[in-house]
Amino acid sequence: MRRIILLLAFGLSHLAHGQEMLSYDNYLTWVRAFHPVAKQADITVEFGELELRASRGGFDPRLYGDYEAKRFKNTNYFDKREGGIVIPTMAGVELKGLVEYNTGTLLNPELEVPEDGLAAFGASFNLGQGLLIDKRRAALRQAQVYVESTKAERVQILNDLFLESTETYWAWAADYQNVKVLEGGVKLAEERFQMVKESYIQGDFPAIDTVEAYTQLMDRTYRLQTAKIQFFKSTQFLNTFLWDENNEPVDLLESVFPENVLDLTVFDYNKESMREYIFQHPELQMTDFAIESLQIDRRYKANMLLPVLKVNYNFLVENINDFQVSPFLENNYKLGATFSMPLFLRGERGDLGLAKAKINFKTYERDLKLLKLTTKLESEIYNFETVEQQLGVYTNNVNGLQKLLKGEMTRFEIGESSLFLVNAREVSLISAQTTLNDLAAKRKSAYAKMLNAAGLGFDN
Repeated sequence: MRRIILLLAFGLSHLAHGQEMLSYDNYLTWVRAFHPVAKQADITVEFGELELRASRGGFDPRLYGDYEAKRFKNTNYFDKREGGIVIPTMAGVELKGLVEYNTGTLLNPELEVPEDGLAAFGASFNLGQGLLIDKRRAALRQAQVYVESTKAERVQILNDLFLESTETYWAWAADYQNVKVLEGGVKLAEERFQMVKESYIQGDFPAIDTVEAYTQLMDRTYRLQTAKIQFFKSTQFLNTFLWDENNEPVDLLESVFPENVLDLTVFDYNKESMREYIFQHPELQMTDFAIESLQIDRRYKANMLLPVLKVNYNFLVENINDFQVSPFLENNYKLGATFSMPLFLRGERGDLGLAKAKINFKTYERDLKLLKLTTKLESEIYNFETVEQQLGVYTNNVNGLQKLLKGEMTRFEIGESSLFLVNAREVSLISAQTTLNDLAAKRKSAYAKMLNAAGLGFDN
């Protein structure tokens, strides 16, 4: 259920007549703290951390135990018991320790052990495949890369949320200011209609002037109603960005209003710095991390071209004290080696070629993405600077229209102008003022777009 927002929670500025201003900075702080998309962005990093934890599980020590027995016609053929631990290492060597207890009248002679059992401590070495990299180490390194990729993805999600929420706020601010302008226009029209009507009754103005004043009042009332509908829509859209600490959507009170969109804001930025930021753009970083992950896969596939050569060595002792004095490769040991290699390596060479092709594909994608990001940034820089110039030009235009209206009012008061000309001046000024509000909002949104194009947002 939607709830009315607590004003103090937003840090709203209290003004007269029970109204409170929701500043742009407080609004952004609230969006960053409680919006579901912001929380999703934080969870994205958790994905990477959990993936890394899962990949580290490949190096967890493993306990194992085997038991097998056979009895038939009152004969104990064999009773075999083995338990131990295997410890994988980052060097690709597996350390292990085990204990065997084997008995039975028909036990295989090679499985015979002392009465108290036999302990073994040793290791397995990969001298071919798996010497420099194996599946477990490749998965771990890719998970480490994925962690960094999720951090870049988080930044990109937050940057997009920053842009969307900023555009929404300033559109709301412009719509609010337009309502205020049109309310002023309606008030003037009402006052003039009453004045003209009184003058008509006294015989100073013809009846047609009352019709002129009344039609102007109706036209401005209609425009005000339309502006209020637009402001209501923008308010509802703004509410979609407002959530509380309990993950519940909230609504603004009707008494809450935005900053004046016409307030002077000086944006301190450097175009060359913006162009440097583009090389650290989150989208580009994610592509770089994807290429790095593919490079790890390529090294693993290249390692698969090597033959399988695995050596196992175990010290054999009846008790732990004997382990310290057992001579290496002279007595009490178990040694083994395994070798295999496909003759044509067609599967391995195919996998390696595919891995290289994926890297080439992703590299071309990165080059294209860098070009697109650079082009977009230049476009947004040009757009921002152009809108800033337009705002300056149109501010002068509004100032000029205000002077024209003031002059026309003076002429009207001394009888040298008409009500029609005064209304025409007012209509032009009101239209220019609403256009100026929209341009001011567009300028502030254009700055946010420029930041987003450079890969910046909430944190910058």
